[in-house]
Amino acid sequence: MEILNGIIESLTEVLSGKILVVLLVGTGIWFTARLGFVQFREFGSAFKAVFGNIKLKGDKADKNGMSSFQSLATAIAAQVGTGNLAGAATAMVMGGPGAIFWMWISAIFGMATIFAEATLAQKYKTVGEDGEITGGPVYYIRAAFRGRLGKTLAAVFAILITLALGFMGNMVQANSIADAFKGAFGINPMVIGVAVAALSAFVFIGGAARVASITEKIVPIMAAFYILGALVIIVMNYGMIPEAFRQIVVGAWNPGAAIGGFAGVAVSQAVKYGIARGLFSNEAGMGSTPNAHALAKVKHPCDQGMVAMMGVFIDTLVILNLTALVILVTGQLQSVNQTLSGAGLTQMAFNMGFGNFGKIFIAICMFFFAFSTIVGWYFFGEKNVKYLFGPKGVRLYALIVVILIVVGSVLKVELVWNLSDFFNSLMVIPNVLGLLALSGVVSKLYKEWETSKKAGKNKK
Repeated sequence: MEILNGIIESLTEVLSGKILVVLLVGTGIWFTARLGFVQFREFGSAFKAVFGNIKLKGDKADKNGMSSFQSLATAIAAQVGTGNLAGAATAMVMGGPGAIFWMWISAIFGMATIFAEATLAQKYKTVGEDGEITGGPVYYIRAAFRGRLGKTLAAVFAILITLALGFMGNMVQANSIADAFKGAFGINPMVIGVAVAALSAFVFIGGAARVASITEKIVPIMAAFYILGALVIIVMNYGMIPEAFRQIVVGAWNPGAAIGGFAGVAVSQAVKYGIARGLFSNEAGMGSTPNAHALAKVKHPCDQGMVAMMGVFIDTLVILNLTALVILVTGQLQSVNQTLSGAGLTQMAFNMGFGNFGKIFIAICMFFFAFSTIVGWYFFGEKNVKYLFGPKGVRLYALIVVILIVVGSVLKVELVWNLSDFFNSLMVIPNVLGLLALSGVVSKLYKEWETSKKAGKNKK
């Protein structure tokens, strides 16, 4: 078992640390160039599409899909998870404060990639066996590669995302909730596991309609709660804000000069950990969020592409960034060593700002972030289970997920955690191949969207 774990860990390190960083950033650069810097030119349109349309109680989702905001909320529910509490911290522990600069870069290019994912998910969505609208990477991968190759790549992707997110990933999220509540309140992890499993089952049984209803409420509330808490600490330490940004910018090019204790950290480490943690937090290019964006009821595929870009912006450039700033302005990074976990560093920073309430604050955030991710990841897995086995496979899938939530809350097996990361990394490959093969389709759709937008303005 230890040998297998070592092999998986080494393979994941090679994939996520080198191959996927190049592949995902390269894909982001390609779409940025091909779409004429869409994330900059259309940022205003994307911002307005999201923040001008927030509803905590929108129209009920049905077999024809859900509202654009509900699709985004489901996507963000998966994007904003425990990685937002630990991801930025881990990147800085390993790569210094300059890793945050490279996290910004990954998010900027990731916005173009996720625009392509959501647009293609809309373009190739279809009606499933159960009469419901469905879509996602499996469908645009098959459109990109005809015949046996397309079917094989789509099936491989469906299996990988179900294992990585639906099964093993949700064990990780459940364990994070249980650990946080045990540390803050001393509650038995089994009790937490059963409670989270029961809440999850309630959501799962309700199908897409209940998922949409829950995420459209929980996502804005949890984001506002965390943002407010982080801003309070940052404002309390406002004198350190300029120094925090100095450390980030200087550290991107010279980690040793940014802050004491990182003299031995190379620029390559700052780049590697910053980009990798950013990409794996916002999930741009990984093929997860298109499963939600496919269900949005929009007039044109690019309408949802615009909305999807804001998911990356909110996840990385807002929430992850606030975590980083809290750590830097409280001065916690200066006193740590590289053996401290990312979650532990974030906990220290909030304890410094809020005292004993810091543990409680993080536990509440961990619950919201991890539970929303469980809902989102379950939903993504469900769509791919339906693709593989039809509607009849959903009940068994839901039952397995509920059981694994309980198991994950009380049992942390390192091999399971590493397998989750490994499958998560592997599923990027068929998804990105499909995106690149259909880049011409994305470009054509975007030009159509621009033309219709201009025509609309001229009519006014």
